[in-house]
Amino acid sequence: MRWQLHEDEVTWTAIRAQGAGGQNVNKVSSAVHLRFDVAASSLPDLLKERLLARCGHDQRFTLDGVVVIKAQAHRTQERNLQDALQRLRELLAEVAHTPKTRKATRPTRASQQRRVDGKKRAGETKAGRQKLQF
Repeated sequence: MRWQLHEDEVTWTAIRAQGAGGQNVNKVSSAVHLRFDVAASSLPDLLKERLLARCGHDQRFTLDGVVVIKAQAHRTQERNLQDALQRLRELLAEVAHTPKTRKATRPTRASQQRRVDGKKRAGETKAGRQKLQF
C-alpha cells in the first residue's frame, strides 16, 4: 500500500524528560510529545481504518484517534523529534503491511513418511525405558 507521511500533519511539543539526568533534565525541555490525528490525515482510508482499529488496544492511541508518541531517549530535542517521527513511520509501515494469504497444501508422501518414522523412533525409545517383564 502506498502512503506518505506529511510532516505538516504532525504536531509536537517540547516537554521536560523524566528520570535521572541531574540539572540538565530539570531545566531543559528536550523530550518531545508527538501527536498525529489519524482521522484528519491524508492517509489512504484503508490505512486509517487499520490504525483506528487499534485505538482501544494500543496505549499510544487516545480514544478520539490521535497517536501520541513520547520520545526522551536522547539529550537533544532534535534527536528526540527525529526518533519520534521514525517511530511513527514504523507504526504506519507495520499497519500498512498486508501479510500474504496462506494457500493450503497437502503434505508430500515423503514428509508423511518422515513423520511416521519419527513417531516410530520415539515409541521405540519409550519402549526401551520400560522395565523388563519376565
